[in-house]
Amino acid sequence: MSLATVLYESRRADFWNTATKPARLGRIMPLAIDLLHPDPEIERQRHKLKRLVQHPNSYFMDVKCPGCFKDFDPVKVPMSSQRQIANAAQITTVFSHATTVVVCVGCNTVLCTPTGGKARLTEGCSFRKKQH
Repeated sequence: MSLATVLYESRRADFWNTATKPARLGRIMPLAIDLLHPDPEIERQRHKLKRLVQHPNSYFMDVKCPGCFKDFDPVKVPMSSQRQIANAAQITTVFSHATTVVVCVGCNTVLCTPTGGKARLTEGCSFRKKQH
């Protein structure tokens, strides 16, 4: 037998030797990152389906029209309907990725315009994200 064959056979025997397997399997390399507790910033950048818990990037928001907010005069409106008119005229619910132009019901001003992804809010409009 040649030297190469002897070395090959001895390595093969060591590989299949069950006495040495637990020692080989006992060596555990630590992970570089914690998979159960990922960094929130990295998780936010990840694709919506590849996160630890899947959730969409889109949301609904309440948008306040600057024109209606200035024009609303509570003195001219009866007390019984003030709250209804204030809510209807000033605040509009808008989807963050709206694909159509959203117009204010009270004064017909454009609140947001669609882009390739998220909708662009008109300058002067204030908004807040709605809770789930």
